Amino acid sequence: MQNIDLQYICTVIGNLSGIPVRIFENDKQIFYYSLVHLPKDPIVVYWHEIQNIFSHVGYFATRHFNYYGIVNAQSIRIVIGPSRQISNSDQELKELAFRADVPQEEIADFVTGMKSIVRMPLESILQMLCTINYILNGEKLSLADITLYESEQEERFRHPSDDDLPPNPEAAMPNVQEQTYDHNTLKIEQEILRFVRKGDCDALRQWVGSAPAVRGGVLARDQLRQLKNTFIVTVTLVSRAAIQGGMDPQDALMLSDSSIQKCELISAPDQVTKLLFHTILEFTQRVNRLRIGENPTELTIAVANYIQHHLSEPITAEDIAHELYISRPYLSAKFKEEAGESITDFILRVKTDEAKHLLRYTENSIASIGVYLGFSSQSHFSRVFKKYTAHTPGEYRTKYSRTS
Repeated sequence: MQNIDLQYICTVIGNLSGIPVRIFENDKQIFYYSLVHLPKDPIVVYWHEIQNIFSHVGYFATRHFNYYGIVNAQSIRIVIGPSRQISNSDQELKELAFRADVPQEEIADFVTGMKSIVRMPLESILQMLCTINYILNGEKLSLADITLYESEQEERFRHPSDDDLPPNPEAAMPNVQEQTYDHNTLKIEQEILRFVRKGDCDALRQWVGSAPAVRGGVLARDQLRQLKNTFIVTVTLVSRAAIQGGMDPQDALMLSDSSIQKCELISAPDQVTKLLFHTILEFTQRVNRLRIGENPTELTIAVANYIQHHLSEPITAEDIAHELYISRPYLSAKFKEEAGESITDFILRVKTDEAKHLLRYTENSIASIGVYLGFSSQSHFSRVFKKYTAHTPGEYRTKYSRTS
C-alpha cells in the first residue's frame, strides 16, 4: 500500500457518493472527508461495533437501518457512511444526536446535515467497498461474500424490555414447517395480529413462550428463502395491524420496509427468526405507547402520535390543537373526557416514561436527557420526574440503571 494515495481515493469516493468517508490507522482516525457539515460524526455511537469488524469487507446496519461500510487492510480501516435508502425522520435524527452528545445549539445543524447525505442503496455502497478492497488487498469479492453485522447493544437500546423475554426468543418463535396440508397459520396469524392491534406486549410474550408449531405452505424450496418469505408476509400483515391499532401509516410502512430490507441481508436462518420476533415486538410496543385506556379514541391516538413524533421538543396543548385543526379549549376538554387525564399530564407522563428508559439504558447525563426531552431546565425536569415517579432522576438511575 506504500504507493497508494488513500486520501485521494477516499476524497474521490466522497465526492462521487456524497457520503462521509474516514481513514483509521490502528483505530486512530487520520482522515475525514464529507461534502456535508456535521457538528459531530455519528460514527461515535457505533464505533465499538465497527471497531470489531475484522473481515476485509463488511458493513454494520443500525436499528434504523443506517449503514456503514468497512474495508480493512492490515492496520488501515476505511469506513463509509452513514447512508440509508429511505430518509430518517426528524425524531430519529434527534435521537441519534442525543446519543452522540451533540450540543443542544447544534442539533438543528446536525439534523440538516444528516438529511443532506446522499441516500444510496446498500448494494451500491457494497460495490464501492469491493472496489476499494481490490485496490488495497488485491482480492476480488462479490456482494454474496460480504457479511452483515448486527448490534446486540443497539437491539437492547430499542427493546429495553428484553429482560422479560424468553431466554432464547429465536427458539421460542415458531418456525414454519414445510407442509402442503393441514394449515394452522390463520388462527396463529389472527392471535399475533390481535396482540399487535391492542399493543398487548405482555400477552405476546406469554404466547411466544408456548407458541405452537406452525404448519404452513411451502413458499420456497430453500429453508432460508422459506423463512425470509414468511418474514415478508408476516411483517406486512403486522404493519397493517399496527396501523389499525393507531400507528401512523408512514411510520408503520417505513418500519416494515427497513425490517424487510434487513431480513434480506441475513444469511443465517436463526437470525431471521430472531429479527421477526423483535420486529413484531417493536410494532406491538409502538402501538402500546399510543393507546390510552381500554378503548382509545381517534382523538387520543392522534394526540399520542403527535407526542411520539415531537418527543424531543417542548409540546403544548396549543401545538397539538393547531396540528389537529381544532381549538385548544375543545381539545383539552375532549381529551380529558376521553382519556381521563389532562393533556398536560399525559404529555409529561409520556416524557417521564421516556426519561426512565434513557436513565436505565444509556449513560447520557441527566442534564442532557432533560434537554433532549424538551424541558426548559434541569430543575424543571427533576420536578416533573419526581411528580410522576416519586424519585429524582439521580435516585432512579442509581436504583434501576442497567448500563453498569
